[in-house]
Formats: sequence, C-alpha cells, structure tokens
Amino acid sequence: MTRAMFDGRIDHMRVFLRVAMVGITGWWFAAPAMWAAGKTVRVCVRDAQDTSIAGARVQVGSSQAVVSDDGGCVAVNGDANALVAIARDGFKEVSRTLGDEDQIVVVMQVAGASEQVEVTATRTPLALEATASSVRTMTGEQLRTAPGFTLDDRLREVAGFQLFRRTSSWVANPTTEGTTLRGLGSTAASRTLVLSDQVPLNDAYGGWIHWSEIPALATREVVLMRGGASDLYGSSAIGGVIDVVPVVPKRFDYALNAAGASEGTSIVDGLITGGDKGWNGLAAASVFQTDGYILTAPALRGPVDVNSDDHSQSGRVELRRTFGSENDAFLRGNVLNEARSNGTPLQFNGTRIWRYVGGGDWSAGDVGRFLMRIYGTDQSFSQSFSAINATRTSEKLTAFHVDPSEQVGGTVQWARSYRKLTLVAGTDVLDNRGNDVEELSQVSLSARQRGEGVYGEVLWQPSTWSIAFSSRYDHFGSFDARQVGGTPQPLPSIDENVFDPRLGVVKKVAGGLSLTGSAFRAFRGPTMNELYRQGQVGQQITLANPSLRSERATGFEFGALASVGRFGSVRGGYFWTQVNRPVAAVTLSSTPTSTLLERENLGQLTSKGLTAEWELRPVRFMTLIGGYQYAISTVTKFQVQPSLVGNWTPQVPRNMATLQMRFERARWGMVSVDLRTSGHQFDDQANQFRLAGYAQVDLYGEHRFGERWRVYSTVQNLGNQPVEAGRTPLLTLGSPRTVTVGVRLH
Repeated sequence: MTRAMFDGRIDHMRVFLRVAMVGITGWWFAAPAMWAAGKTVRVCVRDAQDTSIAGARVQVGSSQAVVSDDGGCVAVNGDANALVAIARDGFKEVSRTLGDEDQIVVVMQVAGASEQVEVTATRTPLALEATASSVRTMTGEQLRTAPGFTLDDRLREVAGFQLFRRTSSWVANPTTEGTTLRGLGSTAASRTLVLSDQVPLNDAYGGWIHWSEIPALATREVVLMRGGASDLYGSSAIGGVIDVVPVVPKRFDYALNAAGASEGTSIVDGLITGGDKGWNGLAAASVFQTDGYILTAPALRGPVDVNSDDHSQSGRVELRRTFGSENDAFLRGNVLNEARSNGTPLQFNGTRIWRYVGGGDWSAGDVGRFLMRIYGTDQSFSQSFSAINATRTSEKLTAFHVDPSEQVGGTVQWARSYRKLTLVAGTDVLDNRGNDVEELSQVSLSARQRGEGVYGEVLWQPSTWSIAFSSRYDHFGSFDARQVGGTPQPLPSIDENVFDPRLGVVKKVAGGLSLTGSAFRAFRGPTMNELYRQGQVGQQITLANPSLRSERATGFEFGALASVGRFGSVRGGYFWTQVNRPVAAVTLSSTPTSTLLERENLGQLTSKGLTAEWELRPVRFMTLIGGYQYAISTVTKFQVQPSLVGNWTPQVPRNMATLQMRFERARWGMVSVDLRTSGHQFDDQANQFRLAGYAQVDLYGEHRFGERWRVYSTVQNLGNQPVEAGRTPLLTLGSPRTVTVGVRLH
C-alpha cells in the first residue's frame, strides 16, 4: 500500500484552513488607575479544592443572573459597593461586594444539609476539603491559554508530566505517546491511566494515548492525581490518574477557535450546546493539520528524511436527559480520524476510533448516589515500517501492520455520606479484542484481554482529620492468542489476581496548613502490543514478548499543603515508588544506524524524590504557577543483566521544573511567560544514548474585544533551542520555534 493510496482513504474528511501570519502583537500594562462606577469585574468561582465551578449563577443587585463558563468565570458590571450573589446546586450561596479589584475569586463550600456526592479523579466525594493525594487541576481557562497545539503540550506545564519521549504528540509516532508521572518512565504503554468521565482512554491494543481524540472545546478541565491509584482504578494507574473532565451541556452556548501557525499548521475548533425542557445536547469538532518538521538532526539527515506531518479530525455528539436537579441519563459518541507521516516517504500510520458511551447519575435519597457507564470502541490502526541504508539515501518497505481492535466495558458505582463518614463501592469490567496482521509476510495474530475488578473506600473525617482507606481486587487475563502463518511460537495465556490497598491521611493544623501521607500498591498488566506485536521507531526495532507478566508497584508519599490566604497555596512532598517486573525494552544488538531490542520484565526499578507546586498571586494583576520535581529513578534489580543495575530509568531526568508568570488586566488583555526546563536523561536501558538537558521559553498573549471575542498569539520555543528528543539511534529533535495567531469566540 502506497502513501498516496493511504491518504486517499481519509481525503474526504480533511478540512484545510490557512490563517495569515501577522506576527505577535504586544500587550502593555499601565499602572492601575481609579476606575469609574460601572466597571467590569471578572468573577471566578471555585470550590474548596480550587476546582473551577461551571454553571454557577452570578447576580449583581437586581440585574439578570449570568452563568459562569467552563473555567468558572464570568464578567459582570457594577460599582465597588454593588452586592454580588453566587449560587450553585449543592453549594452554599455566597454574597459579597464587588470591591475595587478587576478580578475576584469566590470560594464556595459544599452545602451541609443537602450535601451532594460527586466523583473526581480520585473517586472521593467533592465534599472532601483535603486529600492525601497530590492533585493538580488545570482549568479550562488554563488549558486554552497554555501554548501548544495538543493536550499533552498543555499538560507539560505540570512538572513531572512527560510522554515516552520529549517529542510532542503532533509529530510523534503514536506508539511513543504513552505518558508517565512520578519519574516512573514508560514504554509504548502508559504507566498512568488517562480517562474521561470514568471511561479509560488508553489505547485498547497498545496502551498509548491519542491526545487529540476529544475535541479541544469539549474538555472542561483536566485533573492530575499523582501516585499509585490501582486501589480504585485497577491496571495502568501505577503513576497516577489523569482525568479529562468533559463539558456537560446544560444551556445554550457556543464557542469557536480558529488559528494558523508556522510549520504549515492550521486549527479549527467548534462547540455548540443547547437544551429545553430537560433535554440537552452537545456537538463539538476539532480539525488539525500541520506539515510538521523533520525530526532527524540536521547533520544526520539524508534524502529519505521528510517532514513528520499530522492530519486529524475529531468530533463529539451528546444527548442528555435530566430528571430533576440531581438525576440524568446520556448517550455520547466520539470519533477520531488521523493520518501521519513518520519521517520518511514509506513510514506512515493511520488511526480511526469510534467511541460510544452511555450512562447516568442519579440520587436515591438516603440510599445514596449511583453512577453507571457502559462504553465501547471500534478502532483501526495501521502502520508501515522500512529499512534505511547507512547514508539515508534510500529505504525499503519491510512491514505493514494493520491492527483492528474492539473494546467493551462498564462500571457501576455507589456513594453515600452520613455525617463524618463516606462510603464508596463499585465494580467494573473491561474486555479488549485485538488483531495484528502483517500484510507483507501474511502473518496474523489475534488475542483477547479481560480485566474485572471490585473496589471500596471508607472516608472518615473527624474534626481536623481526614482518613481514607480503599482497596481493590482485580482479575486480569490475556488469552485466546492465535497465530496464522509464519513460524509458530508459544503463546501462553496470562491469568493473574491482584489485591491493591491504599491508606491516605490528612491532618489539618493551624494557619491553613495540612499534613498529608499515603501508602499504596498498584499494578499494570502488559498490553497486547507488548505481548504480540513487533514495533519500530526510526531504525529502532523492538521485538514482542508473549511471556511478559504484570508490573507490581509499592509506594508511599508524605508532604504538606499550605494555604496563604489571598496569595494562593504551596504544596510539597517526598515520594518513593518501587516497581517490580517493569516492562522495558532491553538492547539485544546495536550498530551506528540501527538498534534491536526486546521487551522484558526488567526486574525492579525504584523512583524516589521531591516535589513542590505553587499557585501564588503576589499582586492583583500577576499570577505565578509552577512546580519542581527531583526524581532519582534507577534500575535496582535485574538478574539476567546485572550490569544494568544502578542505571537511570530511560527517559526520566533527575530535575524538571515549570514556571508560568501570568499578567492580566481586563482593559488591556493577558500575557504569560512560560518557562520549562529538564535535566539530561537517557534513551536506553544501557544508558549509552544521552539526551542533553534543555530550558525552553514559551509566550502567550491575548486581547479581548467585548465579552466574547479574543485575539491571541503564542510562541513556542522562543529561543529556537534544539531539544534532543530521542536517539533511535540517530538523534531526533523536539519542535523548533513555532508562532501561532488565532481568534476565539465564546
């Protein structure tokens, strides 16, 4: 199959937009002046965990109430003495004067008598004011104003978040888009579970993440919970959980984003919601196209090196029916269509995912609150591989894999609060069926995986304490593996039972200080890709291993969270995680132009270190958000190759830090300067391929025209620094300086 034939399959879905580059507009901030009566004030509504509250009703005096957006914010008019009232179902009403600030933050507490139990990324009730987990929430506003094209670009503002390699997903091979937290590294598969509305987004066959699957404007916020979470979520949650919280249609609204960027990039995002008499609907779409760039370092390029481009379209529709104020049922459909060049004329891949979700949330009075989700996917993934000569002047197609897969799953959960005690219980099941067909050799392999789990949590909040104990029992199996064609090989079945407990404790002390501690066990089952499919990135070939077993992790962390009033909050801690039998790609042979590896259960790796995060507002117009992670992640046991003991875990640097300095004035607009730095790391288990550290500066600026229009511009990698992304074994680079200009309507 040629690249032209492959592109022909998706041409009918492509939409192309070119927006002329007009440069970056400067935004300048004047010294604050006395505001006249009737000024515009931005009101942002949050809960006690600093999570944005969308749909809050904000009313100034006797004027008509307006509703907060997905970022929890809304603009109102009034003088300094005007009384503003904020109301939201499940929360205590708040009233205060507007004052003379141009932006105020209102914190709402959960209503006591009619306490509403909802579910977060940690599956703990919303009423919990402190959690032993290290949680970071990126609001919709923060996501939209973070420089970058894709969701993973924006999440890089969280220290410790990274993909398998430093390359962004808009040019990366999909099989390198697995993510990790807490310095645990990853292979193709994620050691972190990514989900949305209780539905896992990790690829059914390979465990990596399709970061463009959900249309950009259909995401309300993203919650990152660091540390093992298999006690509630089962497989893949060794490093934590990333919850992509969706927009829920509740009223008429619309949004549009259109932008053009260097590297031949164009972006169009749209969203519309509406409803009447208990029926609500949503439609959203994203179209992304980029010509990309050549990943191979300039000194090593040859005629076969071409741009790694990406053409993707995603769409979502949802129909929701509400019953009263607390009960609803919904149906949701999502589609992703994507085609990529992987850096040479003969290396390309395509993905198409249809995802279906149905479910509901309802309250049964004193019995508790119930949640149910039933979901499925139908996916096709295809990828070509080639061999390239030493001078990179020619290549030969060596394999073309077609990997259809199907997934069916469901979850049911119950939660009940009674005074100081909250109980959570649930069960879920996930069934994956996948095939790998290599069309050149006519060898095909099919297999099936299934995981079932039951879990429970008891949360006790006496006085200044919060104590949570949770545990989960999982059965994980991989079976019915069959090969047709080629040389027969043993394909053993996997059948494992796993028990994962977790204990978390929070002690609130004087002065807004909370001390936290937790201990856990977690696991990750090997994916079908790791068990049965040979992969390739560049000239690095990785062999499958059908005898792999699940990874098992044990860990603990302790720290402190300090609230400094109107100035913000600071959080820090120490973590330690030990993973037994981690799946890693071990080098079998290497030449200057190619590397052969095989997946193995490595033995043991340990990651330990320190983290710090802060969100501060030293003055009214300035916000500082940042984090730092120091992680010592090394191989601590491997009897097969003792020489690997003590080596760094691949793709995990010792030091990572982020800092966002944000300046905002309602009259003039907003500017942010984002700094991101990482120490050196290695791209292989033997630590032969060193990747240098880097420091990168990104810029974002916007200006508002009225309440709905915004014009913005971003610069990624302002200094155009060559970021070493991988050695496969040839050096590949991260994205060069990229300039974007766009307009938003909301």
